[in-house]
Order: sequence, then C-alpha cells, then structure tokens
Amino acid sequence: MRVMPEEILNISNLYVSVEGTEIIKGLSLTINKGEVHALMGRNGAGKSTLANALMGHPAYSIDSGEITYNGQQLEELEVFERARAGMFLSFQYPSVLPGVKVGTFLKKSIEAVSGNPIKQRDFRNQLKAAMQLLDMDRTFLSRYVNDGFSGGEKKRLEILQLVLLQPTLAMLDETDSGLDIDALKIVSKGINQVAPQAGCLVITHYQRLLEHVKADYVHVMVDGNIVKSGGPDLAHKLEEQGYDWLEAEA
Repeated sequence: MRVMPEEILNISNLYVSVEGTEIIKGLSLTINKGEVHALMGRNGAGKSTLANALMGHPAYSIDSGEITYNGQQLEELEVFERARAGMFLSFQYPSVLPGVKVGTFLKKSIEAVSGNPIKQRDFRNQLKAAMQLLDMDRTFLSRYVNDGFSGGEKKRLEILQLVLLQPTLAMLDETDSGLDIDALKIVSKGINQVAPQAGCLVITHYQRLLEHVKADYVHVMVDGNIVKSGGPDLAHKLEEQGYDWLEAEA
C-alpha cells in the first residue's frame, strides 16, 4: 500500500513585495516531510525574500496567494507562533549579541520555542549530544553570541540551534556561504540529522553543499519565480553552465 506524503508546506501563486516593489511573482511550491528542496538562483532572484516572507518578517508584504503550514493558513500565525509551530530560519547574516553567552542563548531559545522551562540536566544532555555531533568544543558556550565569530563559527552556531530545536520546517539561507571544506561537512551533518523528520528548504548558490546534503528537488528562481525544477543533476548543470540558458527560456 502506497503511503501518502505528509505535507508540511504548500505555497500557491504567491506574490510578495518589499516597500511597494514586487519581488515574488506567482510562486508555487510544496514541501513534504522528509524532503530536501534546494533553491538556487542569482542574487536578487527572490530566494531570501521567500524565506523571510514565510517566517513573517514585517518588511515583506504578502500581496496575494495562499500559504499553508501543516494544514493551517500561515498568515494566521504571528512570528513567535510560527517558531513555536516548528518553523526555523537561519539567516544569511546572523546578528551579534554582545554580553549574551552562547549557552544562555541556546537554553532560552529552546524554552521560547517550546513555551516551557527546561531542566538544566536535560538541557546539558541535549546540548552535549548536539555539540558532539557537530564536533564543537564546550568553550564555545562561554563566548558571546556571534561576537568576534568567524563566518564559519556563526554558521555552526545556527546549525547547533537547528539540531537542538528539531524543527518541522527548516529554511536555511546560504548556510554554506564562506565555509571551508571541513566546516561545510560539519554543517551538512547537522542538516542531515534534522532532514528525515522535517521539510527542508536549502537556499544556496553552490552545488558543493549538495554533495553532502542530498536534495530531493532542485528549483531555480529567476525574477521572482521558479522557472525550472529537477533533481541533483540540475545543480550540476547550473555549476557548469550558469543561469544564462534558463534566463533566456524564462
């Protein structure tokens, strides 16, 4: 008997604008549980706009279209409700929080998303397992959030959050940007740990991430819409030929 896929996110004919400028233009996309969707395209194609609009950033106006998350109308949920419902967004440029230690930040993040306090012992056990998975030293916890961090350290911290929070929908905006080979492998390990129980939208410019994170679908955005979808071979073709051939077709 064939098992029907469990739909996590459904986007239908979505239009999004920023300060009156239309960025997303009629985009449709469905992500099911256990699927990894890679979203590729030139700078300015609308990839980050899509992720921010889904997470509810106030600067991004949803003008028309429909988005359902786990069967519920997404626009009915406030930003904190989306996080509590299992949505996670990693940022292209993570914020610096001087004076806030990483360990404290992670514990408060878990409590904010769950809506309940977590016992210190339980937190320590979860944290230890996640840090071992990502090959992270415990001295990391006493540093201030992203203060003086390298690009790779910032991305590792976001993936550590991802592993601890275990979201239902993970949106990763250029998580591979600026990573060396070793850091890329570690970040990929975190994504692969979460992916089987979630829907993943991985925004990337490069095929190299997809050598470590298997994408079920690769989508290419041009001028605010998905113009082509395929499997991993599409990412290889983009690496070899760029976007000109797709933009000509669009």
